[in-house]
Amino acid sequence: MQITNTILMVRPVNFRMNEQTAVNNYFQEDLDLKNQEINVKAQQEFDAFVLVLREKGVNVVVVDDKKDLDTPDSIFPNNWVSFHADGTVGLYPMFAENRRNERREDILALLEQRGFVIENVMDYTSAEEEGYFLEGTGSVVLDRVNEKAYCALSDRADEDLFIEFCEDFEFTPIVFTANQSVAGTRKPIYHTNVMMCLAETFAVICLDSIDDKKEKKNVVNHLKQDGKEIIAISEQQMHHFAGNMLQVLGMGEKRYLAMSTAAYLSLKPQQIEKIEKHCAIIHSPLDTIETCGGGSARCMMAEVFLPKK
Repeated sequence: MQITNTILMVRPVNFRMNEQTAVNNYFQEDLDLKNQEINVKAQQEFDAFVLVLREKGVNVVVVDDKKDLDTPDSIFPNNWVSFHADGTVGLYPMFAENRRNERREDILALLEQRGFVIENVMDYTSAEEEGYFLEGTGSVVLDRVNEKAYCALSDRADEDLFIEFCEDFEFTPIVFTANQSVAGTRKPIYHTNVMMCLAETFAVICLDSIDDKKEKKNVVNHLKQDGKEIIAISEQQMHHFAGNMLQVLGMGEKRYLAMSTAAYLSLKPQQIEKIEKHCAIIHSPLDTIETCGGGSARCMMAEVFLPKK
């Protein structure tokens, strides 16, 4: 299965602009608000988004963040954990020190209480001590059906670690560099899932960000080989998080592409038409989360593929 009906989401209690991630996340901006106000706005956006998903029949498991952890980015759990259909859980090494506290055993225990089966944990977190990182399904975009993994290299996505992950999980690695223009220079995009979204029958991708022609051709060839319709977005649309989307399964096996309202509004009518040939679109405003957190709808959802008892 490429998509799932069950999503894990973490409700923020200390959300703010994370100064430790801002060094290489060029999507983050400062809002001239007190942190407490920012957190309240983020909670409102979070709750509204959860409601949109649940109304469509998506099974959303909401866990509250813990106040004492000081984890401003806990709202993005897909970076520290991934859940796989064979009962394996992946735990990942995080670039920002204050994000390492987001990894919580009690969340895994909660899923087990809910009847999900965890057979095995692949723990890559010791790489942090060596200064190597791979931030879960932020750094790695998975084609679970065709057993391929796409990774745009950056400070948060180490090539050797990515190859190790692919060997462990039996994915074919597709490696490239994706850049964005920052003050006139090309700099690596911090996460692959900001510039590409892989759904069952299509891919939304910012091909303009892959500067190397050979790498771009390789990515396009793999997507075409697997029968994916390629829906290209511009760099400007990517900055509105049009690459940060996730296809989910709702009631009666209905497919939805979930995204932020900003991402939706950045799309052109013909792009929307192309997506809607494959599935319906759902969106919710995530402006505060996007501005301060530098992440959007996809980052907020950790897909649960674990088997059930």
